[in-house]
Amino acid sequence: MVKASQIKPFLWFDDQAEDAAKLYTSIFPDSEIVQVARYPAGSPGPAGKVMTVAFRLQGQDFVALNGGPNFPFTEAVSFVVECADQAEIDYYWDKLADGGKPVQCGWLKDRFGLSWQVVPQDIGKYFKDARVAERVMKAIMPMVKIDIRKIEEAAQ
Repeated sequence: MVKASQIKPFLWFDDQAEDAAKLYTSIFPDSEIVQVARYPAGSPGPAGKVMTVAFRLQGQDFVALNGGPNFPFTEAVSFVVECADQAEIDYYWDKLADGGKPVQCGWLKDRFGLSWQVVPQDIGKYFKDARVAERVMKAIMPMVKIDIRKIEEAAQ
């Protein structure tokens, strides 16, 4: 079997790849834009316009493409942000939801239409026991932004 050197998400934007990369790298610590490539003459995009943006979020490499409006994001793919506490949930939620759309159960769409889940890093511990899981699920379902205190109360 041949091992891939790396697997990285490749995100198709209409024409906001650079704006998205700038936003994401401003939100997450230890993040940076690595490279901006522009469409050359004779390519599918206008010569000189940003084609791709390679960026890194906390050690994870991404590529964003300005590919046009043909393939918008759907909730079928989302990124999970695991947070240590409510302060982190509040921070990431507020930054990612700004200009976007809060959804439900810790999910949101950012201003570019990309879906994110902002959740406690230890959320899985509540789903080991069926009775606790049922109570926790009932607490989470009506939430928009996750409230750890309410989840902990439901788990009691």
